[in-house]
Parts: sequence; structure tokens; C-alpha cells
Amino acid sequence: MSPLVLAILMFVCLFIALLLGHPLAFALGGLAVIFGLIGWGPGCFLMFGNRIYDVMNNYTLVAVPLFVLMAQFLTKSGVADGLFSSMRYLLGPLRGGVAMAVIAVSTVFAACTGIIGASVVTMGVVALPLLFKYGYQKELSLGAVCAGGTLGIIIAPSIMLVIMGAQAGLSVGKLFMSALFPGLILAALYLIYIAIICWRHPELGPAMSPEERKAVPVSKRLSTSLVNLVPPGILIVAVLGSIFLGVATPTEASGVGAFIAFLLVLAYRRFSWEGLKDSLVETGKISSMVFIILFGATCFTGVFLGVGGGKAVEQVLIGSGLGRWWIFAIMMLIVFVLGMFIDWIGIVMVTFPIFLPIAESLGFDMLWFVTLIAVNLQASFLTPPFGYALFYIKGVVPQGVVMEDIYRGIVPFVILMLIGLAVCALVPPVILWLPAHMIK
Repeated sequence: MSPLVLAILMFVCLFIALLLGHPLAFALGGLAVIFGLIGWGPGCFLMFGNRIYDVMNNYTLVAVPLFVLMAQFLTKSGVADGLFSSMRYLLGPLRGGVAMAVIAVSTVFAACTGIIGASVVTMGVVALPLLFKYGYQKELSLGAVCAGGTLGIIIAPSIMLVIMGAQAGLSVGKLFMSALFPGLILAALYLIYIAIICWRHPELGPAMSPEERKAVPVSKRLSTSLVNLVPPGILIVAVLGSIFLGVATPTEASGVGAFIAFLLVLAYRRFSWEGLKDSLVETGKISSMVFIILFGATCFTGVFLGVGGGKAVEQVLIGSGLGRWWIFAIMMLIVFVLGMFIDWIGIVMVTFPIFLPIAESLGFDMLWFVTLIAVNLQASFLTPPFGYALFYIKGVVPQGVVMEDIYRGIVPFVILMLIGLAVCALVPPVILWLPAHMIK
């Protein structure tokens, strides 16, 4: 059996396993064992042990549970509640202002957490009832909450960027900085879209009533917004500032961030032993999920590369006679389509060993290329059938909201994500300028 046929067969079996409902970690790990025995025999288990040990021995990945813990503490602190309340009054007088407040708060919250679930669920619980109360269109409301929540995986600190950096052999700190402007560009596109569509169709996002505006003077709106920005601002400066200035590595900054987030829980008087226990248990669950997928995926890619699948795909693409930008477009399309079916961890672990050598041979900057994959993977949280944000939001929506409403709501934002991806690809300094100015 040729390496290309074997590679195709491995991915076909993976999709079948996922469609049958098997968890990604066990689908990857199980197929690794089956094809490993076909390719090597029992000797494949030695390779599995070595690859799993390499993952366990990767110091950079220590940041994953610490950033998860930071997100848990921040969610418990109630920072997002106060910030959304103040931003709602600040932007509420504008058409679509409350939906714009959702994006603004989600952007700030994204710079404090690296967990999609925390952002989407928090904003869903806090913002959706108010959006519906003010008469906002269901689809616009749901799309804004889902899209805003996904910013947490691209704007640092992000566990996806930590794992990407570890797998690509890139500085996680530089990857954090390279993804900052793309994340802000996406947030800006969401804000512009909401402003334009609500200006043209006021019924989709009515402005706050004059009576409610008079209840809170402009000066108070500004002052409360600034006050509520201080706690997350301290956390952002402590984590991202220390990385940018070269004071701390991302792993060290993750510990600092978790500690400051815990102090915010105390400052907001939300501390309880039960809450602490829940945060630690949830951190353990999420971290375990991440690492067991990593273990299964590293075994799968080990077999895939070992049987020559990576070389076969590279020869097909490079030998196709297509230009470098057509090959780039094909790789991005593959990542986008995979995002509809596979968890981002699996996509990173499976595609990186194949795509990175191809991108390097074509002369692409590795930091730029990896960041574009991160931007592309934003859509994986919104595209059916397996977009995580869709199911997170479904768990907190009010009665009367069906899955079709969510699907319709996310379509414009997925298009905006693709526009943002195109902007970042066509204007490389958007990605490369900030990392180049980091203090070593």
C-alpha cells in the first residue's frame, strides 16, 4: 500500500470514527494503534511512549493549566458583569450599542482568559437576556455573543497559542504578540458590521430609551466604565506586559496571571471554599481533556509521518505545479474544512507536521503562517456541525431559541472572520510588527 493511500485511509477512518460519535482523543489514539501495528508491528508502542513522554516533558505546556485556572478565577470574580453593565450604558444610546458592548467586553475578557467556554457562557448569561429585553434580533444577538466569545482563543493569553508555539518550535511570547492585532482586527470588523447593519435597519438593534439614558448621566457612564476597566487592565498588563517587556516567559506569566485573578476574586468578595474547589476541579477536567487529546494526536501523527504520509502530501502539493499562493490557499481551506469536524487541538497536532515543512519550503515566514492558522481556526468554533461555541450558547439561551437561530446568527460573523484572515494574509506587518519590537 502506497504512503499516499495509507494517509488518505487514516483520515477517512478518522472522519468515520468521529461521525460515529467517538471522542477525538480515543479516535486518534485508537487509529494510531491500528495503523501502527500495520506499519511497524508491536514496535510502534515504543514510539508512542517516546512521543507521549516528549509532550509530558514540554515545559511550555505548564502554562496550559495555569491559564485555565486564571480563566476560572476570573469567571468567578464577576469582572465581566460589572464591565458589561458600564459598557452597556456607555454604548447603549447608539443603535446596536448593547451588541457592540458585548463585543467590547468580550475583547477585554479575551485578553484575560484563554478559554472559549468561559467567555461564551459568561456573556451568554449576562448579555443575552438584556439584548432580548431591548428588542434586539435573535440572530444578531446570538451571533455577537458567539463571535465575541471566540476572541478568547486568538487574543493572548490563549492555550491554543501555547500549544501551537510548542508544536511549531516558535516562541510562545512572540506568538502571543503576533496574534494581538489580528484579534483586534476581528473585533473591529464585528463592531463595524453591527454599527452598519443597525444603522440601516434600526429594528435589529434599537438604541437605549431616552428615559434609561437620563437615569445615568454621561459623566457617570464614563467614570464607571473606567473604574471597571482597571481590574482587567491590571491583569492584562501583568501577563502580556511582562511577556512583551521580556520580564517573564509565558509559563511564568501564566502563574502571575492566575495569582492576580485569585486576588480579583478576593477583591470582588466572591471567594468561597466551594468556589475554589469548583475552579480547581474544572481546571483539572479541562487540562486533562487537552492533554489526553495531545497524547492521542501525537501518536496519530507519529504513525502518519512514519508511514510516509507527510512526505506523500508534500510531494502532491509541491509537485502539483501550483504557485506558492495556491498551495497556501489549499492549506488554509483544509484547515477551515477540518474545523467543521475536528477539535482545534487535533487540527494543530495533525496538520502542523505536514503543513509547516511545506510552508517553510515555499519561503513563508513561520510566525506569520502559524498565526494565520490561528486566525483561521476562529471559524472552527462557529461552523457546524461541531462548532463548540454553538453548543456552549445553546446551553444558556432563553426559551424559544432554537439551533437554527444560532446557525443563522453566526453566518455573517464567519464571513467577517474570513475577511479578517484575508487582511492578515495580505498585510503581513499586521502580524509581524509587534513581535519584532518585543524586548528580548
